[in-house]
Amino acid sequence: MQYKQNTWASGIKPGFKQSLRLCALLVLLFVTPACGHTKIYEWRDSKGSEHYSDTFTTQAKVVDIKPGYEFYSVKKVYDGDTVQLEDGRKIRFLGINTPEIQHRDKQAEAGGQEAKAWLTNRLHNQRVRLELDAENTDKYGRALAYLFTENNELINLSLVKLGLATISIYPPNLLYVNELMAAQKQAEQNKLGLWRLAEYDVIPMSQLTEAGHSGWTRLSGKVIDIHRTTRFVYLNFSSQLDARIESKWLSLFPDITSYLGKTLEVRGWLNRRETHFSVLIRHPSAIKILPGL
Repeated sequence: MQYKQNTWASGIKPGFKQSLRLCALLVLLFVTPACGHTKIYEWRDSKGSEHYSDTFTTQAKVVDIKPGYEFYSVKKVYDGDTVQLEDGRKIRFLGINTPEIQHRDKQAEAGGQEAKAWLTNRLHNQRVRLELDAENTDKYGRALAYLFTENNELINLSLVKLGLATISIYPPNLLYVNELMAAQKQAEQNKLGLWRLAEYDVIPMSQLTEAGHSGWTRLSGKVIDIHRTTRFVYLNFSSQLDARIESKWLSLFPDITSYLGKTLEVRGWLNRRETHFSVLIRHPSAIKILPGL
């Protein structure tokens, strides 16, 4: 397919000629079948007229078409999943969680400093673009985004692939959920990063004490009962411990009754109310069915 810019444009002011050139490129891009590898070529004939095509010829050169992304420098890396851009925005990475580093009232968690160090090194002298999902900000006012480098590396995904982050899916933000789940499965199988640390071994629920457990954890136990309220479905492991699933996201899960009598590993944060413990499950990726014990 070929587009020729009219020769009468040679006598028009330079600014308007640039607009005509852009129009020519846009026409070709819109009528060319969508393909991530499509290249647009430009050449001039003996009369000086410009031509554009998606077919290569020996006298042609590739047109450098910049995508409509805006890139930013990273001003500060707070930890493995939070940065500040040059424009002052604080960005929390979607779909993942890295361990805490030491700050204010937070104790350092195993692997947290490693994640921050990797991210700091990876983003040094790099610019990034943001890709948003269903929700733009979190309850702390931070922007929620997937972070891409100029060579199109998805940083959120790289952290999971290396085992420096675990996935933490918050519906309705599900844009890269399949890629993130596959990356975590591979990292876990290969015991990379966090998956080789004793601090993140699975804890049988029978071994929980009154002190509970702080930070992201993995717990295992048998579901002995399931009950529902308007807001939640509860998977009960004992009278003191359950995993709760928000009813509005049940469509993402398999038949909830299929968990009854199964031994599960649940992943997340343990909340405590008096003598009762509960883990909030937002997505089925936080539940793993284990062989019966």
